[in-house]
Parts: sequence; structure tokens; C-alpha cells
Amino acid sequence: MTPQRETVDESYWMATTPGTGYPTPDTDLTAEVAVVGGGIAGLCTAWDLVRAGLDVVVLEADRIAAGVSGYTTAKLTAAHGLVYAGIEAKHGADDARLYALSQQEAVERTAALCTELGIDADLEQAPAVTYVQDPGRVDEVKQEAAAAHRAGLDASFVTETELPFDIAGGVRVDGQLQFHPRKFLLALAENITRAGGRIFERTRVTGLHDGARCRLTTESGATIRTRDAVVATHYPVFDRTLLFTRIKPRRELVIAAPVPSDTALTGMYITPEHGTRSLRSAPYDAGRRLLVVTGESFEPGAGGVRERFDRLDSWAREHLPHFAEADSAYRWAAQDNDSADHLPYVGHAHPGTQHVFVATGFGGWGMSNGVMAARLLTAHIAGGPRPAWTDLYDPRRLPPIRDAGQIASYQASAAKHFVGDRLHTSHVDSLTDIPPGSGAVVRLHGKRCAVYRDESGHATALSARCTHLGCLVQFNDAERVWECPCHGSRFATDGSVLHGPATHPLEPRETPDPPA
Repeated sequence: MTPQRETVDESYWMATTPGTGYPTPDTDLTAEVAVVGGGIAGLCTAWDLVRAGLDVVVLEADRIAAGVSGYTTAKLTAAHGLVYAGIEAKHGADDARLYALSQQEAVERTAALCTELGIDADLEQAPAVTYVQDPGRVDEVKQEAAAAHRAGLDASFVTETELPFDIAGGVRVDGQLQFHPRKFLLALAENITRAGGRIFERTRVTGLHDGARCRLTTESGATIRTRDAVVATHYPVFDRTLLFTRIKPRRELVIAAPVPSDTALTGMYITPEHGTRSLRSAPYDAGRRLLVVTGESFEPGAGGVRERFDRLDSWAREHLPHFAEADSAYRWAAQDNDSADHLPYVGHAHPGTQHVFVATGFGGWGMSNGVMAARLLTAHIAGGPRPAWTDLYDPRRLPPIRDAGQIASYQASAAKHFVGDRLHTSHVDSLTDIPPGSGAVVRLHGKRCAVYRDESGHATALSARCTHLGCLVQFNDAERVWECPCHGSRFATDGSVLHGPATHPLEPRETPDPPA
């Protein structure tokens, strides 16, 4: 019989660190650089710029380190699944080497920062292993091991691991790290302000004027004037970059439970099989470590999230015996953006700008890419030698012809939702079809509305059109939020923005009469 367990619907990193209370600006501001976004890319960039002697403000729409960076699995590694053989084939051996160099340097720079600033972030060295169980994929894994080794990583092909099940083959990369991202970022934020930087929370940027100088407008009415601006919002919130045509959002679910320390994994593991499965452990308490399991990759707004959590939990119980015995657990979800050519976009936001920079398209590896982006953006803004991999990540790069199909598929997916979702007159027939504690898109008064009914049956109606580019939102039944399937914007049941690229809330609609 499956034991009952107490489940906390929150990221472990969020649940085990204090909240923050940085101010919201009540007047206009000036600075040399504005960094929009308070996750790992934004805060690491702000730290590097402050350390370079620049006057920096960080503008976070909600709370720092509480968005994507607060819901990661927190692997800090240059081993990004089965990527190096693909990079070598698409971009050449030199670019694969530069990619590995930039990622491994980010791993080492994070460790150096923790030592330099005295940050206790539960930093641990661990091998990273990408494995398969299908014997038919062994050659693919061998090719990846060889490509990663040629790129300069300490990579080797293995057939045995500490996993409690057999594998057909894997790529092992030694010298990688795992950590507590919130402990790292909150300490880094304190060092930023101590060094003269300014951090503002609950400061959603809604407009960016790009010229000889930058002018940013905020939801609260404050204006920030700067020389340069960095958009580090995970998904760019300003469409002039046109990067939304070249990146695609996805979500992955995370479950975590304490297991006896002597049974916990000491390495970090990931497989592309079973809808992706990622495993690692983290310090928890005396005698136990937290086993973290990730998977069930899907597009925002795809629905069926509860069933996806159930599948992930069933897989963990079946393959990880001590996970099944745990009496408590955490669960949360992470969001990532994949680029068309599988390389991040870090640098000038578009060909017409000299003062606006962007960091996005991290492909699920935001910890190392966020640190990498900080060094690269600081070189652009503060001057000095630029890293050898600058051109590799330039957002202005022209996509190869061979990637045109991938870009077209991204746009076709968005177009399918934009047009196809409108062909349905209603996602449910009436309000009475919406169970308490759930939501659905319903046609009310001739308009499609996103309607949520709370546990008491009270209904809140909103426009179902995402305020980014107008796609119809869908309800996430596990997290109880509205999601845009086109570009990944997320909204609370009251319509407020939880995740961009949208910067404006869903418009309220007349609250319908309670169903009989």
C-alpha cells in the first residue's frame, strides 16, 4: 500500500529561506545601468557591474530570487544533457569548445564567489551523468562523451552508476557543482547593496525607450533613466528584440522528499527518456538528504498538470525505493526557454541598439548560463576584454538555414494556439461545469472569459486574452494559475502577472452570477 505523505506545494529553496523586503521606488531614479530582473542572471550581472565601479539599479517585478531562479533544480554544471555532439555538428568543434569553456568557467566562478564573499550556499562538488536505459541509444551517448571530451570537459563513457537501476550507458563529467540557489542569491543581493548597488522589488517595468540613453517606465509610475539597460527577465518582456520568434517556453515538474543520507545519490543524473528525468540530492537534516526528481516536460497551458505530477511521483516511487518510503515531500514547477539553435542569446538585444542588452534562451541550464551571461554583459557594458565566446551567444546572429524549420515550428505552434483556440466557442459549456477550486475558459456575454471558481464557489472572471500578444490562456489545475500556451506568460486567478513576457494583468470582466 502506498504510504500517505504530507506534501508542501512550494519550492524547497523558497520554503527554507527568509523573504525579502527591498523597497519600491516612490520617485524617479537615475543610474548608469538598470538591470531588469532579479534572478541569477540579473543579480550576478548587477554584482559584476557594481564591482566594476558602475552605479546600478536592479528592478524586480515581484521579489528577487523568487521567480525561475527560486524554482530551479539548482544544478551548476557544464554538462547539459546530450548537447555537445549536436553543437559540434551544427556549429563546429571550435564553438563546442567555447561553449564548454564558458559553462565550466561559470561553475568555477560561482565557487570562487562563495569563497570570496563567505557565502554558505550548501555548495557541493558532484559528477554530472547523462544516461540512457535504451540499448539502442548507446552509440548516441558514446558520441556525446567523445564530443564533450573534445570540447575540453572531463567527460567519459560509463555503464555503471550508483543509481538503483541499470543503465545502458552514460556520459559522466566530473568536477561539477550543486547548491542552494536562494542562499547564494540572497547573500549576493546583500553584497550588491553593501557595495552601493540599489535593489527595488515590486517594480514591474512596463516600457523601455531605447536611444542614446534609456528610459524605463514602471507600473507604479516611476521612471528610471540610465545609460544602459539589461533585460534579464528570463523571457524578454520587450518584443522589439523579436526573440519571441526564436525561443519556446516549457515547464517541468519537480518533486522532492527526504531519504536516509546513506541511501542518497552523490551525483547529479539526467536522462532524455521517460519525458526527461533529472535526479540529485541536497542537504536536508541530520541523517537525511532531500532527493530531488524532475521531469514531465510540457508546454505552458498544455493542461493535465495534476496527472503529470502523478506520473512523476509514480516513476520516482517505482525506481527509487527510499523515495517511496518518505513521509513528506515538496513539489513545484520550473519554467525554461529553449532557443532554436540550442544556444543562449546574450548580448545586444537587437541590431539597432548600443545600450540595451538581453540574456535569455538558457534551455534549462540557467544556473551556469546566468553566471556566464553576467561576465559577458559586464564586458559589453563596463569595457575591457570580451570573452572568446562573445559571438557564439550574440542575439543578433543570423540563424542558419538548417534552423529555419525549427524557428517555423515555434511560430506555427504559437499560431496554432492563437487561431485554433478561437475556433472553440467555449472550453466548457457553462459555469456549472467548473468545479470549485478550478477554472476554465467560458463564453460570457459574447466574450471568452477565463473564469476561476474558488472552494466556496465564488467566480472571478477575467479576459481570456493574454496581454502579451493576445493568445487565449489555459488553466493549470495543479498550480491554479492561468498560462499562455504561446509564449509562457502566467497569471494569478485575480489576473495579476506572475511571469512574463506579459507586463499587464488580465483585464477583469463582469463577475457572473453564482451558478445554481
